[in-house]
Amino acid sequence: MELRQLRYLVRVIELGSISRAALDLDLVQSALSQQISRLESELSTRLLQRSPKGVTPTEAGLAFFREAQLVLRHAEQAARAAQQSRLSGSVSVGMAPTTSAVLGLPLIRAMRERYPDVRLHMVESLSGHLTGMLNARQLDLAVLFDPRAGRRWSVMPLLEEKLYLIQSRRAMVGKPAARISIAQLAGIPLILPTGVHGLRSTLESAFARAKCKPTLVAEIDSLAMLMDAVDGGLGCTLQPWAAVSRFADAQERFHLTRITDTLARRANSLCSLSDDELSPAGLAARVVLADCATEAVRSGRWVGARLVSA
Repeated sequence: MELRQLRYLVRVIELGSISRAALDLDLVQSALSQQISRLESELSTRLLQRSPKGVTPTEAGLAFFREAQLVLRHAEQAARAAQQSRLSGSVSVGMAPTTSAVLGLPLIRAMRERYPDVRLHMVESLSGHLTGMLNARQLDLAVLFDPRAGRRWSVMPLLEEKLYLIQSRRAMVGKPAARISIAQLAGIPLILPTGVHGLRSTLESAFARAKCKPTLVAEIDSLAMLMDAVDGGLGCTLQPWAAVSRFADAQERFHLTRITDTLARRANSLCSLSDDELSPAGLAARVVLADCATEAVRSGRWVGARLVSA
């Protein structure tokens, strides 16, 4: 027995007609009749007396009608109670600067819209630091690039980002290519984050596969400072498109050359404390964050990213 069957029967009796009830419920008349028949079969009794003038409840139908009305009222009250008892609590979310540039504000807005009583604590830091914070239970969840360092984490693959050689247009010599391989980067002065961070690990693996070494001119563990150095012509960097997404004039400032190596991509994983440790607010935020990432990729706002399945 389903609530919709109770709703159907009550409306039929109230209107005294299956055809009028079907129109009111936006159903095909045959489908409504079928649901009433199933209900009668389940109860092993006739609930409606059909005639050319319409339908009237049998004695059993009238008794059932009264109780069904009561059940439906209770169901509506239960739904209202659930809606009014809003989720509350707090949740801390960590993102690398490149990730927060795309996902930070959409997540804040979505959480405020869906769960206004949940207090959201956002932490922006490099991925290596976020890994330590998640392991130390200082974060509930984070978007990370190397989930292997986790201890009893819940890990959900989220998306992959293409990598680009990013250089200052003011410092370019000659016409830049649209694509380049890792092997062709030999000798190009690079500014990269240090090895404790997920992107650097990805790049080290890519250079090893290409059997060459990067030409490092500086290591900077601050995205803002790193991009200032690139903008100033002190070297190039290897980053996803998100690294320039905060620049309103990114097209005028920087040139992005896509790295062609298939495996030279940055994987993003949604990592959190294990499900048994995560609060209801944390569980809700994890769903909202995944939804925000999906929307950003599908809408084209997250350039160079593609969704991956678990």
